[in-house]
Amino acid sequence: MISILSTFGVSFVLLKKGKKIKALYKNVKTIVGSHSDIALMTQAVSEVDVVIATADCDDLDAATGTLQGLKKRFEETGKKPIFINTSGTGVLSDDAAGMHPTETIWDDANPDQMETLKPTQPHRPVDLKIVAADAEGYVKTYIILPATIWGIAKGPLFDSGISNKKSVQIPALIRASLDRGQAGMVGLGKNIWPNVEIHDLGDLYNLLFDAVLSSSANPGHGREGYYFCANEEHTLYQVGEAISEVMLKMNKGKGGAPTTFTKEEIDKYFNGSSYLGSNSRCRANRSRALGWAPKNTTKDMLASIYAETELVIEIGGAAASEKL
Repeated sequence: MISILSTFGVSFVLLKKGKKIKALYKNVKTIVGSHSDIALMTQAVSEVDVVIATADCDDLDAATGTLQGLKKRFEETGKKPIFINTSGTGVLSDDAAGMHPTETIWDDANPDQMETLKPTQPHRPVDLKIVAADAEGYVKTYIILPATIWGIAKGPLFDSGISNKKSVQIPALIRASLDRGQAGMVGLGKNIWPNVEIHDLGDLYNLLFDAVLSSSANPGHGREGYYFCANEEHTLYQVGEAISEVMLKMNKGKGGAPTTFTKEEIDKYFNGSSYLGSNSRCRANRSRALGWAPKNTTKDMLASIYAETELVIEIGGAAASEKL
């Protein structure tokens, strides 16, 4: 039997959520504790064969504690455990600030190119730590890197309130636009990002998990274990334009082209960061080689903004401090 540890949220499982999970899934064991409790994480990880981490792609301490546990597992069993971590295509981001696109396109099936990413890039310290652990030989590591995630997640975990049903980037733009009364963008909105619908993203996790456990498949791991989860591309201007149209329909704005966020607005809404104006372009060739075939397009993403806006209005501004 394969034992699995999946971590999410700001802790392993908050007590109230843990009870809800037990009610939904009788055979699931929940652990209540913070990701900052490294001793607890290390011990929990040392008792399983597979770890799937989806909580915080920048928590180096948590990643270190996870790897310590996996090393202990290997030393006790002689079998390499599996670590599937979640990063993001923000690792590819630049400082365009919405002023221009880029011609640089990254390929997850090109490990030599991936290794040229600077260690100072977002998410990179954790990614490098994980890849180095694979090279040491005590664990097989796989890193999924989602692009701009969109859509409202559905299923028991989301419907019950256990897991967050929305993403970050587009809702952040919607909240800011609603507050200022007009759709906004960083710079001129010329920067380009790829996108992926939330359930298409889930499909990649399932495909990779099945391939990892298969006796016949041999998916790349370590330095060859990057898996972009990205389908089509969009500009920030397109997103702002769609938000403007939705605000007009909802009588929340006057419509028209999105306008540039001022420095004061960047400080207010995005903690002074122009990250949403960066470029992040890639091709998910390794992911598609697994059989991943995302169905949802940029057109679908733009059409989803009405429902995303309804959800943002419903829950209010409580998530305004979410990390981009």
